Amino acid sequence: MSLRGNQFKSNSFKNEYGEKPGSRASSKEPRARFERIPSLNFQDERVLKIAGLFFLILSIYFLVAFTSYLFTWQEDYSYVIDANGGWSNLFKTVEELQQHNIPIVVQNWLGKFGALLSHQFIYEWFGVASFLFVFVFFVIGYRLLFKVKIFALEKTLGYSLFFLLFLSLVFGFLHSFIADSPHYLEGEIGYWANRLLVAQVGVTGVGGLIAFLGLTILIIAYNIDFKFPERVRHEEEEETMPEASGNAFSDFKEQVERVSPLERASPVAVKENIERPDQIEFTLNDRLASERKKEQQNITLTPSRFEEKEAEPEVIVPKAPILNVMNAPIILSPAVEPIKELIFEEVKAEPQLTIQKSEEEKKSDDLVEQFGNYDPTLDLASYVYPNLELLENYGSNKISVNADELEANKNKIVETLNHYNIEIDKIKATIGPTVTLYEIIPAPGVRISKIKNLEDDIALSLAALGIRIIAPMPGKGTIGIEVPNMHPEMVSMRSILNTEKFQKTEMDLPIALGKTISNEVYIADLAKMPHLLVAGATGQGKSVGINAILVSLLYKKHPSQLKFVLVDPKKVELTLFNKIERHFLAKLPGEADAIITDTKKVIHTLNSLCIEMDQRYDLLKDAQVRNLKEYNEKFIKRKLNPNNSHRFLPYIVLIVDEFADLMMTAGKEVETPIARLAQLARAVGIHLVLATQRPSVNIITGTIKANFPARLAFRVLSKIDSRTILDSGGADQLIGRGDMLLSTGNDLIRLQCAFVDTPEVDRISEFIGNQRGYAEAYQLPEYLDEAAESAKSDFDPNDRDVMFEDAARLIVMHQQGSTSLIQRKMKLGYNRAGRIIDQLEAFGIVGPFEGSKAREVLILDEHQLEQLLNDLKK
Repeated sequence: MSLRGNQFKSNSFKNEYGEKPGSRASSKEPRARFERIPSLNFQDERVLKIAGLFFLILSIYFLVAFTSYLFTWQEDYSYVIDANGGWSNLFKTVEELQQHNIPIVVQNWLGKFGALLSHQFIYEWFGVASFLFVFVFFVIGYRLLFKVKIFALEKTLGYSLFFLLFLSLVFGFLHSFIADSPHYLEGEIGYWANRLLVAQVGVTGVGGLIAFLGLTILIIAYNIDFKFPERVRHEEEEETMPEASGNAFSDFKEQVERVSPLERASPVAVKENIERPDQIEFTLNDRLASERKKEQQNITLTPSRFEEKEAEPEVIVPKAPILNVMNAPIILSPAVEPIKELIFEEVKAEPQLTIQKSEEEKKSDDLVEQFGNYDPTLDLASYVYPNLELLENYGSNKISVNADELEANKNKIVETLNHYNIEIDKIKATIGPTVTLYEIIPAPGVRISKIKNLEDDIALSLAALGIRIIAPMPGKGTIGIEVPNMHPEMVSMRSILNTEKFQKTEMDLPIALGKTISNEVYIADLAKMPHLLVAGATGQGKSVGINAILVSLLYKKHPSQLKFVLVDPKKVELTLFNKIERHFLAKLPGEADAIITDTKKVIHTLNSLCIEMDQRYDLLKDAQVRNLKEYNEKFIKRKLNPNNSHRFLPYIVLIVDEFADLMMTAGKEVETPIARLAQLARAVGIHLVLATQRPSVNIITGTIKANFPARLAFRVLSKIDSRTILDSGGADQLIGRGDMLLSTGNDLIRLQCAFVDTPEVDRISEFIGNQRGYAEAYQLPEYLDEAAESAKSDFDPNDRDVMFEDAARLIVMHQQGSTSLIQRKMKLGYNRAGRIIDQLEAFGIVGPFEGSKAREVLILDEHQLEQLLNDLKK
């Protein structure tokens, strides 16, 4: 069975991701991009366990050493004091120790190192507060080793640091009152800090500072409040209140019955309804019913807070009221206080927000906790990235344009413009590896078109190979004149890849194209282009540009992250990459060669890529993501189940070295899948790089151009070719040898392509090919030609043409499978000759149709043909 993505061949127990429990799925294997020896990854689970074990042992060591020091510090004092050497005593001989009267044997339970270590921490630094180090090391070690969170690590470190200094200061403060206390309680830091503070703010000030710090940490930790307790009610006030009985409603009713009906009414009722006693009784009944209802509600409540509140005026029950019914106000006795009622309020706790996770998310979290994130590179964990030593360092990487050349060019430009009465206010030069950009600011009133029309005249005066005028320069308000240097500098691929800009780039598919006109390294992201069209005349650097793209990706990506589909109709340009077949190449099932050179196989491969694209879109739809990057992130976090056909999807880059040849031989059969891939494939990580040396409109059609916003133009021979590629002029003014223009839709950037030679590519391919790879190349989906299959199924083997055998012998004899040969030699019409060719293909005598080329003859000699014909007669 072939391997696709990450499929494992082991028959032992594995989880659904193909990983054994306890495997290093969560660890990143060491891998170096530019070094042969990979670096260690400190996120490895084993490293964390070792670190946890180390901290636990360290905490026990500190505990034993510190505890022993409390009992043996006096005996070991002469050994650990700095006057006799301190730590240097570890390296002294017995004679040297005896010479300075230093004891050879110490009393500390952990020997000389334990005595020195505990003396350093306790006596020299923090005193007995140093025992906090034991606590900190234990928490850290337990967390790393057992993955159990005892305390929050941030709070542990923060509180420990505070108490380390606070306790040292407190013991130093107490030491000033207790003269015979041992000095190790506060340590040197606490002792001298206390002395310094006493000298500045006094003993009382230090005590206040310690109290402030203590209260501060209590507020931070427990948020204590400083409210005073409520005042206790006096007994006299309690006597004026009605005695509480078992039933609040009964108490209230008894109080009401002790007064007259007139007194039961509220002041408002007395004032307005004095002549209607029935209304007074009605008001009382209402009040009684309301109290009964409140009592029933309060019985079911559990009060959490009580508040005292004065009752409303209508429920006031005075003991000795003085009523004036003649519109006079009601006056209560000063000794009488209103009845106060208890208000029961239910304070509900704020609900806690809980995030409900689905079963899939819970399962994903469990898998990540058990195995860690999925690592696609584990299949080739020992893979080592190519190093820079495989590349040559061409040139000196220094621009060799002298001041005399710059001044001469400037004078010629100014002089030529003056001949046509064009004045300029300012001119400046920007030196690049191949050309120098002169930016001029014309005088007010000068028309830009007038300068643009002088392109040939300025080139004549400079005797330059070809200049290019940019009028105006985007976003600068100047006019640019690009003049070739007398001695152009070669830009090596090694100098580009060795830059920090490339090594630290976060692009998904970084391609190092070369240097700009201002000598800056230019790196583009193929994933955002998302496709690239490369065109230029023969010998202008197009093949070198393709190699630069391939080498850039090989230096940056792991074999599990990227696959190439290489199409080379010329059969000689991309053959060097055959060696990396089991690492980076993709091909159709059953194909012997991963570099595709046959036109019919190109058509099948393109259609297979369309099937791969559709399958990937189905996976993205099922995963509910929008692009390949989001899908892979979700798969790495184990949120997608491989049992549902999900897998890690690498980027696929299709590179066609000579697209014009495919369009001439296959036409629509190639254009249709190319157009589909260009329109849809970018979201699923399939990107196209098409190169051609014939930029005519029947090759670079409107359908293709519409989906290739990024275009790379090397030098062409005419302005028409430049407009065909870039939709603007300028490519015809390039000087060749890797000089190119990159159009990204809005900007037009001039670059000098990075040079990588054939031996360098061979060394890189051999370096990768010699490493352990996958069992076979990445398998694309199998494609079946429906038209050919239907033609074969419709053919009746018994309904052969009478001239079938003669035509077969003719084809085998000439080893040329063409319809025109049968027409000429056998004097048949085109339709009948075409039917005979189809019958020959059905019986396996000739191969399938290959455009303008003759069909391949599959029978090598007449003897083999006769055996086949005899089998057909049976």
